[in-house]
Amino acid sequence: MAIDRKQVEEIVRAVGGKENIEAATHCVTRLRFALYDESKVDTEGLDRNDLVKGQFSSQGQFQVVIGPGLVDKVYDEMIQITGGDRASKDDVKAAAGKKQNPIQRAIKTLSDIFIPILPAIITAGLLLGINNILTGPGIFFDEQSLVDVYPAWKDLASIINTIASTAFTFLPALIGWSAVKRFGGSPLLGIVLGLILVHPDLLSAYGYANAVNEGTVPTWNLFGWHIEKIGYQGQVLPVLVSAYLLAKLEIFLNKRVHDSVKLLVVAPVTLLITGFLAFTIIGPVTFAIANAITSGLIYIYESYAALGGLIYGGLYALLVITGMHHTFLAVDVQLIGSQGGTFLWPMLALSNIAQGSAALAMMLVLREQKMRGLAATSSVSAFLGVTEPAIFGVNIRYRYPFIFGMVGSAIGGVLLTMNNVQATSIGVGGVPGFLSIFPNKWGVFFIGMAIVLIVPFVLTVIFGRAKMRKQDRSNNTGTDSVSKTTPAASTANTAFSNTDTAAAERTRTNAQVGDAPVNTLEVMAPLTGTAVPLEQVPDPAFAEKQMGEGVAIEPSGNQVVAPFDAQVAHVIKSKHAVILEHASGLQILIHVGINTVSLKGEGFNMHVEAGEHVRAGQTLLEFDRKVIEAAGYPLITPIIIPDGQDMVDRVEVTTGDVSSNRNGILTVHLKG
Repeated sequence: MAIDRKQVEEIVRAVGGKENIEAATHCVTRLRFALYDESKVDTEGLDRNDLVKGQFSSQGQFQVVIGPGLVDKVYDEMIQITGGDRASKDDVKAAAGKKQNPIQRAIKTLSDIFIPILPAIITAGLLLGINNILTGPGIFFDEQSLVDVYPAWKDLASIINTIASTAFTFLPALIGWSAVKRFGGSPLLGIVLGLILVHPDLLSAYGYANAVNEGTVPTWNLFGWHIEKIGYQGQVLPVLVSAYLLAKLEIFLNKRVHDSVKLLVVAPVTLLITGFLAFTIIGPVTFAIANAITSGLIYIYESYAALGGLIYGGLYALLVITGMHHTFLAVDVQLIGSQGGTFLWPMLALSNIAQGSAALAMMLVLREQKMRGLAATSSVSAFLGVTEPAIFGVNIRYRYPFIFGMVGSAIGGVLLTMNNVQATSIGVGGVPGFLSIFPNKWGVFFIGMAIVLIVPFVLTVIFGRAKMRKQDRSNNTGTDSVSKTTPAASTANTAFSNTDTAAAERTRTNAQVGDAPVNTLEVMAPLTGTAVPLEQVPDPAFAEKQMGEGVAIEPSGNQVVAPFDAQVAHVIKSKHAVILEHASGLQILIHVGINTVSLKGEGFNMHVEAGEHVRAGQTLLEFDRKVIEAAGYPLITPIIIPDGQDMVDRVEVTTGDVSSNRNGILTVHLKG
């Protein structure tokens, strides 16, 4: 497909001109800009551009969605127009990072550290919830637990508790691994560092307070310098600071020690120096700081409980938008480690449910079928603890459901803090979250859950329907000229609109072609796993169908196969995506994971080349799940029928459990 140079020039002008572009690159679907001033972006101009399928800003990068195959040509043309240098993903990422203030960079760093270990912590939380059910008194019997009445269950509960508590017992090892990796050091040394800080020869941090009162704190005597011989179980700051020092020291030594003796010098010296400083300076200082922060939070919580619940419960959804919510994960972990429970996490769970309830209410407000489907699927995701699809896909777009979600969450937060509701662990931040709550507070938590389900839902429905009626009256009183707008002009002006009507116009695969003959192409699953609607993909370019219709698969395996006989039209350089072309001319994009372009091919093994003919079921590529998950990227894999293919009439989606090359996931109806 030929590119209209004028349209590319319009994109350059819309992002503020070439003088506003610090760096620019592209991935398989979009242009990625690091701009000097994003306020200069002409979003309406981008919306009017036929090449542009969508636009959004994320983590300091302004992204313009073009679509697979076409984005390469647009980027090449743009480089010729601007005369700029080609940039890598890292160049743009680094340039975007410079625009973040120190607080934003600190938040992103914490996010990069804690997100990879979140699955282990959440799993531990769920298992501890099961243990709570078995051992909590008063749940099934008056003043007795299930294991008290049925002693045969006691050892089972003990095993579950051992498995569940391991992640928290050795939390410094998890943080050490992730933090050292984030700071550029060897992850293995990070694990060892974390284990050093919880060595069984040390006094457990959980028993430190009693040992101080009894005067039995053990010490090391270093030539008259007495150092407390304590561990740092459940602590965050000591291992974070120590991990930073270890990574920087290792990098320093690697640059200066000769290769022949690196193995004998770098790791031993790094661990010895870092470990010594961790026990003598870093540990005691950060331990005191962490305890001071914890004491301050507890004081506020005990003295101004209602106000704290109102503010944190009400504004948590705003923290999600800014990314600052990851900061409080460290606070939750610290509170659990030092106090045995956290009062912040229960409010998080209710906030997620509130945003899900507001999104669900939009099903009764919106009229466009696709947006109603997005509201339904994203609300389910929020009820299960993942709010980004609901917040970014629905609630922020229309504003008022987001606000009403915060209102319901604020009321629920006040209820929880006034009744001292705490969680024993971090679990799934949604409806299943009750498993992490102390069992004696389940009743109050369920009342709070009812509040955040009802209040946002009712307010959103009432306000939304009133707003729609007002718009209908306005449309009926002075908009005859609208009916005179040509379909072509209407489509051109709705490339990425914030209204549900525009979204329907943008999705060309919903078009009907009367009684024209239609052939169908059955697209088989290229992966084994669970097929889900695109709306569940945590990336707006896919979730909002900016590039076209399709489906996504949560893979259970690690192999991608051809869904039909095809020619390989394009292989992405970073090996995470491939475009196939059917004999009919239809093209399909298979994109493994989200943001996996940043891995630069690590963890991917491509088995085919561009131009090669493949048979249905033939292996296209393999991927290493552990590498992708360790990097913190979702494995969910979108399969897209890109927009702009004239032979496509409409696309039908099938979801559920699928096996590669055995179950159909898409039925593409072709014109003629």
